[in-house]
Amino acid sequence: MFHLVKENIHLNEQATNKTEAIKKIAATLTSAGFVEQGYVDGMLERESQAATYLGIGIAIPHGTTKTRHLVKKTGVQVFCFPNGVEWGDEGEKAYLAIGIAASSDEHLELLRQLTHILSADGVEERIKKIQTTDEAIAILTGKASAQDSQFTIDSSTLLLDIPADSLAMLQALNASRLKQQNAVNATFIADVLDSKPNYLGSGVWLNDSKNGNIKNAIAISRTTSNLNEIGNPVKLLITMSVVDDAISDVVSNIASLVYNQKLDQLVSANADKLINLLLSEQQVSASNSASQTRLNNDGLTCEFIVPNENGLHTRPSSVLVKLVKEFNCKVTVANLDGKGEPVSATSLMKIVALGAKKGSRLQFTAVGDDAEQALEAIGKAIENGLGEGV
Repeated sequence: MFHLVKENIHLNEQATNKTEAIKKIAATLTSAGFVEQGYVDGMLERESQAATYLGIGIAIPHGTTKTRHLVKKTGVQVFCFPNGVEWGDEGEKAYLAIGIAASSDEHLELLRQLTHILSADGVEERIKKIQTTDEAIAILTGKASAQDSQFTIDSSTLLLDIPADSLAMLQALNASRLKQQNAVNATFIADVLDSKPNYLGSGVWLNDSKNGNIKNAIAISRTTSNLNEIGNPVKLLITMSVVDDAISDVVSNIASLVYNQKLDQLVSANADKLINLLLSEQQVSASNSASQTRLNNDGLTCEFIVPNENGLHTRPSSVLVKLVKEFNCKVTVANLDGKGEPVSATSLMKIVALGAKKGSRLQFTAVGDDAEQALEAIGKAIENGLGEGV
């Protein structure tokens, strides 16, 4: 991890726009001895090519390949803008701007480290409230979210074999228990109650929300009632609150059960067996081809090779995220040549943190009505370089 000291942190900064903000950051990088004069031109040129806004209130302005020779040593300068600076599309504001000085592949490695730490959905609120340099360092080094990252499944997580009159009742029960765990806020509850869960098969349903996640948690309700929703049986509902990849093993195990058509085990298992199914490693035979493999009527998985010379850095990753958001299905992606853990394909930071390089095998899994169309579009976009000539 990069070395971050208090002198790298600049609190209570102001800027009327991102150009002014970038110039201030570049001046500080220069005065701190990280870069030579002129590096600011590369930072502004990079911003004109593609906004360096990552989402959740964070921007990472940096130079272009043309200005790498101006980097004296790798380092960062962190600017906290309590009022925010308009940086992304549609008025999105950056409250934390991390100016990066790095040459060659150092830039990508530093970016992956940062995005891995800042990938938790709850980080944005902490960023807006930064008051001290110690607070900023704790967030950037991952110490602030350690407690929120803890995750377990136990008997308090489960509500098994209960009578119910609808899927909506199971949604309410799960949302209530997540609230009792202080894992979600009112926005999360409103989202999961208003939206239809995703049907995985064998009477098993799954729902979550992009908003209002406070810490990793899971709630599971299983009914003995003979329920039906849009033509599919309702036996069990899994509701997840996700702030980082600490919960990814459970997501991967659910995907494995879907892949192997063994979801019915969740419906019939006792509490101990159910917990074991979700927490223990599931073995799945991986295909070496790039063709689609049907999971069930609602899910597909497909493998693609990254052709981009510099892998999935910010620009191609942002193109991928924008594309995935055009579809209604849930899409996850795993770097089979990395940790192999699936992450949401709508999270720019989590995709960059995969560390996918040229030649890396990415496995996409899509669940939903337009899953096939989504994977087909993703495959074509990757083949074409995600906005970069390949």
